[in-house]
Amino acid sequence: MLEEVLNAPFWIDIENWPLSWEIGGTSWFPFLESIHVIAAALLVGAIATIDLRLLGFAAVRYPISTLNREILPWVWGAFVIAAATGFGMFITRAASHVINPAFQWKFFLLALAGANMIHLHKGLARQLQASNERSDPGLRLRISGLTSLLLWSGVMLAGRWIGHIV
Repeated sequence: MLEEVLNAPFWIDIENWPLSWEIGGTSWFPFLESIHVIAAALLVGAIATIDLRLLGFAAVRYPISTLNREILPWVWGAFVIAAATGFGMFITRAASHVINPAFQWKFFLLALAGANMIHLHKGLARQLQASNERSDPGLRLRISGLTSLLLWSGVMLAGRWIGHIV
């Protein structure tokens, strides 16, 4: 079933959109790629700041709620830009991207990173609130921070490999 979805003619149809041809055949592709890399760096850097705080390695004088309030808008803004530019690059070679193992890993790790973020902000909300006054946020929050750092590192590495696996 998955094999049929990955090899569906739908992906070729996407590659034949006029927008796909415009991006793929002009300087739009390297422009989008450059913006994508900058947005991804901002996204992961902002997330890493919070994760390193959870691990007790950085910004320990700041309450986690303050960091979240100040940094999360940057995370979401960078994510929107990275997603939009990533989509623009994706549509130029959709059929080959969906069967690319690096692309598949990137999206699998993105899903896990998103689930970890939801777990951190929803499932561990009480621990986050309680750790505001402490420099040591507790084991569960530290594990979530470490998991986040590892997952986002994997997303970045897999993304880097997409263009090198054909």
